[in-house]
Amino acid sequence: QVPVVESGGGLVQAGGSLRLACEPSGRSFSNYAMGWFRQAPGKEREFVAAISGTGGNKYYADFVKGRFTISSDNAKSTVYLQLNSLKPEDTAVYYCNAGATLGVLITTPPSRFDYWGQGTQVTVSS
Repeated sequence: QVPVVESGGGLVQAGGSLRLACEPSGRSFSNYAMGWFRQAPGKEREFVAAISGTGGNKYYADFVKGRFTISSDNAKSTVYLQLNSLKPEDTAVYYCNAGATLGVLITTPPSRFDYWGQGTQVTVSS
């Protein structure tokens, strides 16, 4: 597991944008794929997007539909999630996590991960 700190959430109107950041705590993520997940009130945590350790491969959940972009800056050891065209249904706590491969992040049920950071709250008003 890679301890992480998420930031960048906030309150935004529908149609607005936010950029979330995920930084590892005390360890580089260069050897890991990194992913973003979210959990809305009363719902299970779900996969949002993932990026390979090199940054060369990315994968998105269908509901992203070109609105979100995942990126990484290995020099800063930070993974970003750019959220555009936000909708009220995007309201959730957003978390990031590490996986050995992109496939692990995409296929492993979030409930199977042993570690989660504190997340960052995104609230979209209508």
